Amino acid sequence: MASKMQTPPDLTIRPRDLSIGRTAGGARWWMGRDPVASIFYDVLSASFPQGERFFMDSVRHYRDRAPAALQAQIAGFLTQEALHTREHIVFNRQIEAGGYDLARIEAHLRGVLGWARSRKPVEQLAATAALEHFTAILAHELLADPRHLAQAPPEARRLWRWHAIEEIEHKAVAYDTFLFVTDDLSAWRRWALRSYGMLAATILFFRFLAFGLGDLFAQDGIRGGRTWLRWLHFAFVRPGMLRRVMGRYATYYRPGFHPWHVDDRALTAAADRELQPSYAQG
Repeated sequence: MASKMQTPPDLTIRPRDLSIGRTAGGARWWMGRDPVASIFYDVLSASFPQGERFFMDSVRHYRDRAPAALQAQIAGFLTQEALHTREHIVFNRQIEAGGYDLARIEAHLRGVLGWARSRKPVEQLAATAALEHFTAILAHELLADPRHLAQAPPEARRLWRWHAIEEIEHKAVAYDTFLFVTDDLSAWRRWALRSYGMLAATILFFRFLAFGLGDLFAQDGIRGGRTWLRWLHFAFVRPGMLRRVMGRYATYYRPGFHPWHVDDRALTAAADRELQPSYAQG
């Protein structure tokens, strides 16, 4: 196990208690009055409460048998994800206060996760490790390029940057748990299992994203070809978040991959200093 884990030994996974306003009204197109950008983040947020519970459950399943150091990281991961779930539930209520109905998106995701929960625990863990890599590279891009949140109101900017910090911080917990659980497999079988997990997770993620975008576009009466072209430009051209993470996404399929081959703690530390006054004390 020690030979496989490449997480920095001095890494601390520190839950930060940040709360966004509970009484704030919801602005329908809160990202610079741009429906395409706003809806992209709305759909991501709509996925987090259920998605992060799935992540937590898949890792928690193996917690008690993990070595002490990994157990400590799992504990930090679970607390961070629970806080993210809490705040995105609030954010989702604000989305609904802006006039959107998230019921169909949430029902669709329940179906997807119901299927995922029917798989073997190790397959659920492989999918979680894959999606945690995906969220970590999106989080890195979100922090690295200020254009992504330049038009967001301060409260929303704080939420997404805080979430990004912690996604990067715990980016290897599910992966290291996967390495521990599959320690008795050959390198080839372990690689095949995690690659299958990423392929399946990628297909399900983009199917969910397309469904969610289409649902909210339809609620705005803009579900036409021009809107989808605008979204493709937003996602893959300018600012192009999905295009900009594709290279790091592909590294997951490389034999010997580990999330901490990219050490982005300097990036998270800078954002953390900026957000420090927003955290609850005590």
